[in-house]
Amino acid sequence: MLGLRPATPWCAVIVSALAALADGEEPSFSGERAFAHLEAICALGPRPSGSAAMARQRALLVEHFRAAGATVSGQAFQIRDRRTGDPVAMENLIVVWHPERRERVLVGVHYDTRPFPDRDPRDPRGVFIGANDGASGVAVLMELASMMRPLPGPVGVDFVLFDAEEYVVGARDPYFLGSTFFARQYAADVRAEAIVHRYRAGVILDMVGDRDLTIWQERHSVEWADTRPVVDSIWETARRLGVKQFVPRPKHTVDDDHVPLRMIGGIPTCDVIDFDYPAWHTTADTPENCSAESLEAVGRVMLAWLRSQR
Repeated sequence: MLGLRPATPWCAVIVSALAALADGEEPSFSGERAFAHLEAICALGPRPSGSAAMARQRALLVEHFRAAGATVSGQAFQIRDRRTGDPVAMENLIVVWHPERRERVLVGVHYDTRPFPDRDPRDPRGVFIGANDGASGVAVLMELASMMRPLPGPVGVDFVLFDAEEYVVGARDPYFLGSTFFARQYAADVRAEAIVHRYRAGVILDMVGDRDLTIWQERHSVEWADTRPVVDSIWETARRLGVKQFVPRPKHTVDDDHVPLRMIGGIPTCDVIDFDYPAWHTTADTPENCSAESLEAVGRVMLAWLRSQR
């Protein structure tokens, strides 16, 4: 393990999970531990692409996932800011579990925060922490990390943390820069036969920490023929576990990171998102409006779903 410091919460999680494995127990997802990760991320402050806080978050995550036994690599790219013309360095993180398994599943989140809380009625240029819209999906992956090494085969799992999902200030700024870059690289590698692995499915986790959590099925994910089976299997897993926060009916149509992954990368990817979030893109998107119970609901479903892949 690299950089193991027992005083830090993420290392305590890994130690606890290893102890469970030593006792012959299958480790379970803890919402309390996931919420501690969410708070630690938020303590870094706003984390827009190219910022110092984003760099600190990236270093924290690399240490965390490597300590849990993953192979972690960066996928760097660069844009020019539309307002200043200055270059902005960005980087996706690719966290690989069981790299020898050729058939794989992608679980993606975005780990950047919006530069400003532009929907805030009082302070649209205030401080945006992004507890739910930014940190919640990352916190779920951090907690899942300790359960990936004993994941039964034959399917491998990649966590992909996308930068610049919403590096947006003006109305014409593009979204999904990180996932679009990733999807183009993946598609190019597939065409060139430069890779031996293939993604059988993908799942995006976004805004999954709302303390009043209700996750409807996203309409794109239901209507695309290749992604509907992914939706059905996840919501069936939730039904089997008795996780009532997953509602087996479509409601919102959401453009999110799953769109470029599916449309450009050819990866059948669905979106797991609670879009009914009053604090969306406001200064109120703080840990107080998230909950450990919500993170646990999503984490339990995702862990069981990953364990069911055959």
